[in-house]
Amino acid sequence: MAGAHHGGAETFFVRLVSALAASGEDVMALIRSDREREAALAAAGVPVRGFAFGGPLDLLTRPRLGLALRRFAPRVVVSWMNRAAGKTPRGPWVQVGRLGGYYDLRHYRACHHLVGNTEGIVRYIIDQGWPAERAHHLPNFTPDLSGGEPVLRSDLGVPEGVPLLLALGRLHRNKGFDTLVTALADIGDAHLVIAGEGPEREALMALAARHGVDDRVHLLGWRDDQAALLAAADIHVCPSRHEPLGNVVLEAWSAERPVIATVAQGPLEVITDGVDGVLVPIDEPEALARAITALIADPARARTLAAAGRASWAARYAPEPVIARWRHFLATVAA
Repeated sequence: MAGAHHGGAETFFVRLVSALAASGEDVMALIRSDREREAALAAAGVPVRGFAFGGPLDLLTRPRLGLALRRFAPRVVVSWMNRAAGKTPRGPWVQVGRLGGYYDLRHYRACHHLVGNTEGIVRYIIDQGWPAERAHHLPNFTPDLSGGEPVLRSDLGVPEGVPLLLALGRLHRNKGFDTLVTALADIGDAHLVIAGEGPEREALMALAARHGVDDRVHLLGWRDDQAALLAAADIHVCPSRHEPLGNVVLEAWSAERPVIATVAQGPLEVITDGVDGVLVPIDEPEALARAITALIADPARARTLAAAGRASWAARYAPEPVIARWRHFLATVAA
């Protein structure tokens, strides 16, 4: 896996590999060098090695990967996203490419099987000409984040007695946080807490100042206490313009928090509107503000949505059912 230091795909990689090891699978992680990630995997009992995974001038990663793989002698190699797939050498193993987005399949020409973490991605893979019998849907899972001790509102700068809206993710234009900040101006006295970091930080704070809500917008940076943040939140909002899956929706479901999301690819696939969440159009702050205001005004409906979301998570996106699917898939393609 040649991912960034932070990100949803990278976080899930660590979760999956650690869970597979805990279930009894013999796994090794070959990743872009990252001290935190290497320490997390090692703490989970996973052998791990770091590599450069550089650009076109990186001539060493591929042969070093090949040496490490030949020594480990795997039956299946899973390449996580584009760069890892492009660097993985051929060998006497079944090669699987795992896609968490609508990527260019030329990076995966050496693969025997492709995995998409949504049904939409699998349809895209097949539409690109990939054989349907070698395209597989294996969803993400999230840990159970329910029952956490809520973070103190005073630590967030949020007063008691006001609605707390929570959003999680990288501060990138794709995440649509600017739409949410704009909507906040029409949502009474609610406060917005965003846990994440990225290039849009200054633009978001400038936007909040223009709308007169800078005192109600709290950018926390990267956090690893999602359970505590979710326990403190009244509503979780996912305002993305582009979201292939939306791990944050699954995390909020596991914590039994009501979810409002845009009709980006992932949320549209996993949420049943009005049953286990609320869906709104992309890039429409007025519609987003109306949906949030309506849910704040109807606590009983918020509780019903949250309970249904929790049930959806338990049935489809909890660790046990997803790990069982991954183990069955790996055993099948290895055979």
